[in-house]
Amino acid sequence: MIFEVQHQPVYAYTGGKPFDPSLPTAVFIHGAEHDHSVWGLQTRYFAHHGFGVLAVDLPGHHRSGGPALTSIGAMAQWLAAVLDAAGVTRACVIGHSMGSLVALEFAARYPERATHLALLATAAPMTVSDTLLDAALNREPEAIAMVNQWSHSTLAAKPSSPGPGFWLHGMNQRLMERVSATGEPHLFHTDFAACNAYADSLPSAAQVRCPVLLLVGKRDMMTPPRAAQALAQAFDHAGVAHQTVTLDAGHALMTEQPDATLDTLFAFAKHSTKAAPSPQR
Repeated sequence: MIFEVQHQPVYAYTGGKPFDPSLPTAVFIHGAEHDHSVWGLQTRYFAHHGFGVLAVDLPGHHRSGGPALTSIGAMAQWLAAVLDAAGVTRACVIGHSMGSLVALEFAARYPERATHLALLATAAPMTVSDTLLDAALNREPEAIAMVNQWSHSTLAAKPSSPGPGFWLHGMNQRLMERVSATGEPHLFHTDFAACNAYADSLPSAAQVRCPVLLLVGKRDMMTPPRAAQALAQAFDHAGVAHQTVTLDAGHALMTEQPDATLDTLFAFAKHSTKAAPSPQR
């Protein structure tokens, strides 16, 4: 599905069904140097079980026009404009890694528009090392290889996504290479720099008013579980209902633990959402 936002095309995958804004909406936001396809299993299930789905390509990533946005705040404002273009007033907002920061900032800036907030593989702050920033700027293939290695906790996840025979490392490597090839120069560095510069995680957490899910990977080397603890404490102080769920996975939760990720997200999103039925597989 293509929208026009700020005079640029915006692509959103709708999970294999026409988007219906009258249904409860679930918005999925990818991480650095990725696109909507990281949510393939989860979005299709949501779309076929009572939700309207928008899995966006962020500006400058794959099918959405650029330029890429350079701050998390600008991405959150852009997301609000996407929902306006889609005719959506309120949504369950789900983000992975860099996308979790965008989701958090959106829910903080527009608390009346977020029904639920799910933060996958998140961190506060989400600092990026000088070495990785330099590699992303000057040696992008090396940065892609490093991040791909660090994102996976095993060479052979079982059952893998969506089943045996799929090479998670190879899939993720090719995805990042494709996003790099179709995007503007130094896109990986632009994304990482936005994460590194974002200093508003904890103040923004205090502005959230909807239920929150923190979904973390026990063996995540990029954003280890302890990196989300400050956010949990900030939600506590603000009186925001939240829960933390830990899966036996690395940073690539959606592919290493696809079913557990889906089950956790769907159970969370359908809570208090009357139009969404219970999952049946």
